Amino acid sequence: MNNNIEPILTGRGLVKRYGRVTALDHADFDLYPGEILAVIGDNGAGKSSMIKAVSGATIPDEGEVMLEGKPVHFTSPIDAREAGIETVYQNLALSPALSIADNMFMGREVRKKGFLGKYMRMLDRPKMEQIARDKLSELGLLTIQNINQTVETLSGGQRQGVAVARAAAFGSKVIILDEPTAALGVKESRKVLELISDVRSRGIPIVLISHNMPHVFEVADRIHIHRLGKRLCVINPKDYSMSDAVAFMTGAKEPT
Repeated sequence: MNNNIEPILTGRGLVKRYGRVTALDHADFDLYPGEILAVIGDNGAGKSSMIKAVSGATIPDEGEVMLEGKPVHFTSPIDAREAGIETVYQNLALSPALSIADNMFMGREVRKKGFLGKYMRMLDRPKMEQIARDKLSELGLLTIQNINQTVETLSGGQRQGVAVARAAAFGSKVIILDEPTAALGVKESRKVLELISDVRSRGIPIVLISHNMPHVFEVADRIHIHRLGKRLCVINPKDYSMSDAVAFMTGAKEPT
């Protein structure tokens, strides 16, 4: 990584304790502009706690989070979202009974202009549908025919696509993806990986949390290995094998 480039999202000395359990033990984190950074670690290594700390889902007990070089103090994911950090969790947080367009704009509904929007709270449905359609087609997702079909009629891969498109539509600075291919078959996983590369090619950096080593090694520019509550090392996937990464992660081997 070019030393002249400043990270876009940074964590320094992050500590998070739950009673006697230390989930984060002075952990560091760096995401650079335009990269896909994979975060890997054994279960219980604290990688989820770290991601939650930089995305506003938890407040660290100690340490500092910086976005574009400035300290930020998120007290909720909504704060992080307003600052331009979108997180797509494994459970997607989509409403199956609502349409694709409604899911894209959940919590961000576009109101009609003037009196009807301001006082009658009327939604501008045509505008929302148009933006949703534009975003999905931008990301090559218009295999989804009808923007008004309910999410429950979509396949797992299509649902993941809608969640990623929603993040890409509104995540102006950083997108965090938590196990995006975990519940998908081979073909659908392939589409999601292509989608991740597509989003990155638009200049949005991505944090990819995954247990799937082939996926990690295929799309990541750098791999953050988390162990025992902190960052053990960051490796370039071109310089190491998958078995090296697993050995670092489990403690079978120490990085040099």
